[in-house]
Amino acid sequence: MATSANRSVRSLRGLLRHADHTVFRQVAMRPWPAAEPVLPRLSRAANHGLLWGGAALGMWALGGARGRRAAVRGIASLALASATVNTLGKGAVRRTRPVLDAVPVIRHLPHQPLTSSFPSGHSASAAAFAAGAALESRGWGAVLAPVAFSVAFSRIYTGVHYPSDVLVGSALGVTAAFAVRGLVPSRDQLPPPARQQESAPALPDGDGLYVVVNPSSGAQPQLVDPVRQLRSMLPSAEIILYDDEAGPLPDVLEAAARDAARKGGVLGVCGGDGTVNAAVEPALRSGVPLLVLPGGTFNHFASDLGVDTIPDACTAVANGHAVRVDVGRITPLTDQAAAPDAEAEPAYFLNTFSLGAYPDLVRLREHWSPRIGGPAATLLGIAKVLRTAHPMRAVVNGRRRAMWLLFAGNGVYQSLGITPMRRHDLSDGLLDIRIAHGGHLARTRLLATALVGGVARTRTYAAAHVPRLLVSGLAEGTRMAYDGEVTDAPRAFRVDKLPEALTVYRPLTESPRLDH
Repeated sequence: MATSANRSVRSLRGLLRHADHTVFRQVAMRPWPAAEPVLPRLSRAANHGLLWGGAALGMWALGGARGRRAAVRGIASLALASATVNTLGKGAVRRTRPVLDAVPVIRHLPHQPLTSSFPSGHSASAAAFAAGAALESRGWGAVLAPVAFSVAFSRIYTGVHYPSDVLVGSALGVTAAFAVRGLVPSRDQLPPPARQQESAPALPDGDGLYVVVNPSSGAQPQLVDPVRQLRSMLPSAEIILYDDEAGPLPDVLEAAARDAARKGGVLGVCGGDGTVNAAVEPALRSGVPLLVLPGGTFNHFASDLGVDTIPDACTAVANGHAVRVDVGRITPLTDQAAAPDAEAEPAYFLNTFSLGAYPDLVRLREHWSPRIGGPAATLLGIAKVLRTAHPMRAVVNGRRRAMWLLFAGNGVYQSLGITPMRRHDLSDGLLDIRIAHGGHLARTRLLATALVGGVARTRTYAAAHVPRLLVSGLAEGTRMAYDGEVTDAPRAFRVDKLPEALTVYRPLTESPRLDH
């Protein structure tokens, strides 16, 4: 019986091998006039993942938040697929490359690969990158799929792989993309970032929507002008282009919020995090929902909310899809930190608040960026802060501390080492508190432990999730930053939250909400 089974297995292998060689010969012998100037070059361009690295850079530069996420997921999927194929696949199956006699010379690659033919590494990388990007953005997946298919087919066309090599390589690439998604869920897999608000007004043509657009917020490159998109999708919306002659931005937003409240409508704001922050107090005071349209250099709140593009926001307000989110609050206190200071107004934040090194970094970046650009200014600012900063002293929740940094996030952040990355819940009722302590060699120790991934276990760093924080005893002139804006800090203040105080529009998701 065993012998019969072995014969059946050998017979099946023979049939598959025969089919594999037959398809290979048919591809080799058939003329493909349109492919001759394209496929060999495309196959070479995909060597060492260069084609996909270039695609990722383009997606990062021009694709907005969704394109950046798709690029990162695509590269991560490619890396896993490449490691799997080159270390396990090719080592486990030693298969010689096809004989090139039947392949026209014009299709031959200048340098023939010498590694095992099975499976195709190029096909695995192509499928992994395209599938990984598609799991984050269907649009980018649709763009990349024909290119990935062409790269995979080019490996048969140029005679360096059999069809089965390509099919198995592609399958491994897709599997790698799903494995990465299993480790790091895509946006579609995450629950809504806050509780759904059923009573938000739906404005199909934008009637009742007052949008303040800040063109000076350092917008990232966009393929379509935001104002043109707004006018196309919401033709009845009132669009207000802000400039310095119109007065302070908060005053312009306050007037727009009052107009929206009189009409039972919505306040919209297009800009970066600082511009969005300026709209929070007017929206709260007038009791109107807020529509956030990403249009600045940094759009962290919009990204965490799930609003990656102008059309995302327009679709949400047209259909009345909104959630309620927490708002962080900074309330100045009397010197004894016992009661609110009646003469000072609270400040609000949607993302983060900080004292110490970060406000210094923001100040230096804003000073240098007009001359040398944002990325270079950030690096130069970091270098100067690390070289010249001194720890500040304050009383935090009744305990005197020396600190390099005090950070408070509006909601719990997922982190990469010491760096807060993003939030999955915008209505959790918690502040994400992180303190980098001062002391002997504290700065050096903090950087060293962060580099080796042990920052949570060092005495120089503390973290907690709490509903409120009391700070007092700050020196005069201490600076604080919230949502990227820098100003003088009160000598004493309370940081807490207004739970689910603000209604904000976002695209509808079918993912279930998990109670907390």
